[in-house]
Parts: sequence; structure tokens; C-alpha cells
Amino acid sequence: MRILLFGADGQVGYHLRQTLPEIGELISCNRHQVDLCNLDLLKQSIRDTSPDFIVNAAAYTAVDHAEDDIGLAYKINADAVELMALEAKKLNSWLIHYSTDYVFDGKTNTPNLESSRPNPINVYGWTKLQGENAVIASDCKHLIFRTSWVYSERKSNFAKTILKLATEKDELKIVSDQIGVPTSAEFIAQITADCLAQINKQSQAPNNYSGLYHLSPTGRISWYDFACFLVEEAQKLNFSLTLKKSKIFPISSSEYPTLARRPHFSLLNNTKIQETFDLKIPDWKHHAQKLVSELKQKEIA
Repeated sequence: MRILLFGADGQVGYHLRQTLPEIGELISCNRHQVDLCNLDLLKQSIRDTSPDFIVNAAAYTAVDHAEDDIGLAYKINADAVELMALEAKKLNSWLIHYSTDYVFDGKTNTPNLESSRPNPINVYGWTKLQGENAVIASDCKHLIFRTSWVYSERKSNFAKTILKLATEKDELKIVSDQIGVPTSAEFIAQITADCLAQINKQSQAPNNYSGLYHLSPTGRISWYDFACFLVEEAQKLNFSLTLKKSKIFPISSSEYPTLARRPHFSLLNNTKIQETFDLKIPDWKHHAQKLVSELKQKEIA
């Protein structure tokens, strides 16, 4: 089995490079090797490789910048994804594509199902929804994984930023009225590999797996509570902190205006992926604690 991975140097892509070789030959491409804005090069790389699985971990993820950079966000999150889907259809390959909880408007107070009506309230969410729609319309075999609040020990993300600020600041104000669930890039990569392994082994009607899934841990939390949790865990491991948990203060979204609006409630119901692939999904704290521990080890090293 041959797997072609795009976005190999990103948060999720890095961990996919660790998990996917367990199930097949992996060809990894970063944005310098294959720029998703170059559709001709993207098409040629797919045809030259002729993969069984195309895994797209590349995306335009700068939520606020997307408001002023609609063209580029659309090209990467929609046009490039449509091309991948059409090529996958021609090759009878699978396309694995990652989307976002930001396709929802956040006006509900119950976890969103795959069948819930999307209604993005920012450009980033809208372009990601167009990518989803393009994959579905292509009729290729696909797994679309919506995920949320992605973090890892690599690149820039909320968890790493909070832990860094906790060594520099003596007070923080964090938004408390946005509810979702933080998702580890390592967790995403492992579940992806598990799903692909099942599809590869399934000789009877593997197409039955094709569809849209919510890929996130169990539980729910606000950004404020997530920040408190991270600092508390760091304190347990004796990080050199200048910030105490008691000095993290909750604020409303209106008190921290951003260029792009964020949904107030974007929790994803993950029942479908658990039942379809017979998976046991852990609570979000499991990987969050692991992250803090790993960063502590790097600090010691």
C-alpha cells in the first residue's frame, strides 16, 4: 500500500510521518516540495506517485489572516482539495482530509453531529467547508475528519503559547465563553493510522467506511479552563513559572476582539467514528498531560 502525504511538516503531518509507515509505504511532501497553490505540480505529484491513499494534512490555518487573504485561503483549503479529490476518483484512491469545528456557527449548546447543519462565521471556516463539499461532490472514496483546537509540541499553538507565557508573565486574561475540546496532533495521527489500517485489511466492502467523521477527544472545556489546566500541570512538574493559576482571569470574547469571529460552542460529537471503527476515544486530558510532560523533558534536556 502506498500513501502520499501532503503537509508533512505541520503539527498533524509530523505525527503522521511517525504512524503511517506502520501500515504502508509513505511518500511525504512538505510545502516546499509541493506548494498547494501550484495546482499543476500538485496534480503531477499525485499522478507520478499513484497512491492508494492521499492524506492531506496541509491547510491555510491562520484564522484571522484569512479574513484579509480570502483568495489564498480558498486556493489551499478548497481548490487544492478539490483537485486531490478528483485525482483520487480517477485513480480509485482514498482521500483523507482534515477539516474543522469552525464550520459551525456555535449557536447550539449540544455537541455537533456530522449531520448538523454547517454555518461558518469566518472565512477560514467557510473555505474549509468548501473543501469538504468538493470532496463529497467528487464521489471519491474519502475520510473527512473534522477536528478542533489542535495542539502539539511543535509549531505555534495555544497550549505551547500558554506554557511559554506562564514563564514570562505574572497575569493572564483568557476567553472563557468559547467551548470546545483541545485535540492533540499525535492523537489525530494515531486514529488516522488506525482507520487506514482497518480499511486496508477489510476485503469486504471497504467503501462502507467512506464519509465524514468528527475526530476529537471526549470531554469539553473553555479556553480559560484549558489554560488553567496547563498551568496547573506545569506546576506539578516543577516548571519554572512566573504565573500562578490564581492569576489567570476569565474574560468574554467581546473583551478580546479578533478579526475573525469564533463560534461560542463548537464541541464535536465523536460517536460515529467510535462506532464505525470500533475505537475507544480518550478524554482530552490524557494527551494534554502528555504534552506538558514532554515539554518538561525538553526543558531538562
